[in-house]
Amino acid sequence: MEQCLCVERELEKVLHRFVTYGHQSEERLDELLRSVCDIRAQLVAFGVQDADLSVLSQTMAQCCKNIKETVQMLASRHKDIHGSVSKVGKAIDRNFDAEISAVVAETVWDTPERQKYLSETIVEHLYRQGMLSVAEDLCQESGVVIDMSMKQPFLELNRILEALRMQDLRPALEWAVTNRQRLLDLNSSLEFKLHRLYFISLLSGGIGNQMQALQYKKDHFYFYNNLFKYTFSFQEDLVYLRHGIENSPYRSLLETNQWAEICNIFTRDACALLGLSVESPLSVSFASGCMALPVLMNIKQVIEQRQCSGVWTHKDELPIEIDLGKKCWYHSVFACPILRQQTSESNPPMKLICGHVISRDALNKLTNAGKLKCPYCPMEQNPSHAKQIYF
Repeated sequence: MEQCLCVERELEKVLHRFVTYGHQSEERLDELLRSVCDIRAQLVAFGVQDADLSVLSQTMAQCCKNIKETVQMLASRHKDIHGSVSKVGKAIDRNFDAEISAVVAETVWDTPERQKYLSETIVEHLYRQGMLSVAEDLCQESGVVIDMSMKQPFLELNRILEALRMQDLRPALEWAVTNRQRLLDLNSSLEFKLHRLYFISLLSGGIGNQMQALQYKKDHFYFYNNLFKYTFSFQEDLVYLRHGIENSPYRSLLETNQWAEICNIFTRDACALLGLSVESPLSVSFASGCMALPVLMNIKQVIEQRQCSGVWTHKDELPIEIDLGKKCWYHSVFACPILRQQTSESNPPMKLICGHVISRDALNKLTNAGKLKCPYCPMEQNPSHAKQIYF
């Protein structure tokens, strides 16, 4: 983090110089422009034949001198900015290690099968992002064949998301109605929120949409009994329609962030129905790598300084535990080898000091007088030192 702050400080200096240089350049150029316009106006008003040529010559010479000095001054200050920009590059080189091969397995992508997996992961990410043409080009160049059944859901998802970004609710509403039962099984409120957003758009149209909004409410909100408090507030909205919803206690309904929220809800629920994670595996892997890389580089440096190169010999194993935060924690798929049962949120897997993993229920049953003896090795340990882990 300190390295990022060092680079950020240098970058702020450059940006400050750019802003100052821009303001000073505008002021000097405006001053020169006014001076030249004044001379031109005088020549037009009095004529060259009436003017004193010697005075005119001196005035023009002084004007040319001012222009030349201004250009030289701006060029000089521009060179100073180049120096500040180069300092940013030096700060990056000084604070970040560009060579990361020491913490990367050289043979991780050495087989065609692994290269194929990587290409498929990238293509899936591109489909998720709506970059369909780029994904097609990658498929052609890498020889990856993507089945149309895998591609079609992403095409539809991106089509609906693009419509939502254009504040067009019809494609999303049609999709939600088609998948209503599956969404209800997920306890999703997507369809209700889509109808609510459409209803709000009618209200924002003013008193002229009153009857249409009232009819829309009757047609589409009758089956949302569990969300009655929201549908009741919509009835109250109509009272304020004459004076404008933006002047009512319900003006928060017109906030623009509701469109971003509905995009996120649609993405989450659509991915859930497709059996996909909300974020692509490539995004999660990249973010995890960005968090883990600085720690691994520090460990490498410590190992080299202390000359204990034998500590980390296998690149597919981490020398220390790296905390990636709760965002990268996922549901457990671990089965306890002692009790022979699947772990859950109430009975999560626990890692002992010796490295063996058992369930929390097994940990409690094996604990005797505040001590625990690992069932796989003779190590005796304190059960409170066990850590919950995630698979």
